[in-house]
Amino acid sequence: MNELNIALVAVGGLVLLIGLVSDLFRRTWWTSEPLTALVCGILLGPTVFGLLHPDRWGVAQETLIEQAARLTLAIGLMGVALRLPKNYAFRKARSLLVLLLPVMLLMWLCSGVLVYLILNLPFWEAMLAGAAITPTDPIAASSIVTGVVARENLPGRLRYILSAESGWNDGLGYPFVLLAILMLQRSPTEAISHWFTRILLWEVGAAILFGALLGYLAGRLLEWAENKHTIESKSFLGYTIALSITVLGAAKLIGTDGILAVFVAGLIFSDVVRGDEKAEEENVQEAINRFFTLPIFILLGLVLPWQQWWALGWKGLILVLSVLLLRRLPAILLLHRLIKPLKNTPDVLFMGWFGPIGVAALYYAGLSLHKTGVEAVWTVTSLVICASLIAHGLTSTSLTKLYGRYNQNQQVNRESG
Repeated sequence: MNELNIALVAVGGLVLLIGLVSDLFRRTWWTSEPLTALVCGILLGPTVFGLLHPDRWGVAQETLIEQAARLTLAIGLMGVALRLPKNYAFRKARSLLVLLLPVMLLMWLCSGVLVYLILNLPFWEAMLAGAAITPTDPIAASSIVTGVVARENLPGRLRYILSAESGWNDGLGYPFVLLAILMLQRSPTEAISHWFTRILLWEVGAAILFGALLGYLAGRLLEWAENKHTIESKSFLGYTIALSITVLGAAKLIGTDGILAVFVAGLIFSDVVRGDEKAEEENVQEAINRFFTLPIFILLGLVLPWQQWWALGWKGLILVLSVLLLRRLPAILLLHRLIKPLKNTPDVLFMGWFGPIGVAALYYAGLSLHKTGVEAVWTVTSLVICASLIAHGLTSTSLTKLYGRYNQNQQVNRESG
């Protein structure tokens, strides 16, 4: 009971602190909200003060990680979907397809091969770890593309394309992870056959259709309730949170990808009910998302495998540096001409660097550990997540401001010329 109260104080106190100084936090602190929560978890955990011990909670670690990350993603993805302009996925379909097919495939192959070459893991274990760290995390990405600094320095086209990509590829990371899991458990022929028929056609395809259907129905029901005056306007935010949880659970019950279904439901719902009144609630939605998403990073800080990291030695350092530099940036540089919202070199470099790894990777690491028992996947994934939170957290404010100054200088030069 004492640990529960300590956890409540930690989560509530952190959200209160960040809420009180959010503007100052975004403008002047050389860190991010997820990184701050991670440090808080490390301090509270067995490594430092020993106030919280997840191994005493009576839940298997992989189950705790998987389910906590799954719920966090559902809440975060709904927030991302509601922030995007109406019909954004349809209007930018070509650019998103480039990011979700060739770019994502290259990110997976690069990540997996790096793990294979540097750590000498069995090939499909390495590819499983690579699949887990492939998706761009919507929770960590939100801390980069939302807030006062982002609105003042980043154009909407850059903020929206990064948000949309991070939302879609969370769910679409599932086929990569499951392919690697199946290859570890079955013969290649059987694995590929099952992957195509069960994973792609049903779990992914049906998730998109199911999410779209529930999102559309939820939007129409909300409009009906508002027209009949059976709902208060302040119920909108609670309605969207309830929708995300409902879709997540229902999609799982029918055996589909719940993460992808939630994001699709959010997109369709947002397009159906989009209006000025809903748009004005963005700041409140952001605050609610903060309350639901920061605890997962505290949990991550509590369960970090320090001994396994130490056993990797210098190979662990080489791996994280290689992944951060090579996982995403080369793919964006290679294919940026096909991604229309990227207009210039700073756009390409910003998009190439800021592909943070976070809650999505945490979810897939827990899922992989649960299904295969391969501890190396958890060791690698948790290490890369923390490296990403540090690297992207410490550079988000400074590079965003640098991007803004570049744009201002370019505008001044055009006006003076």
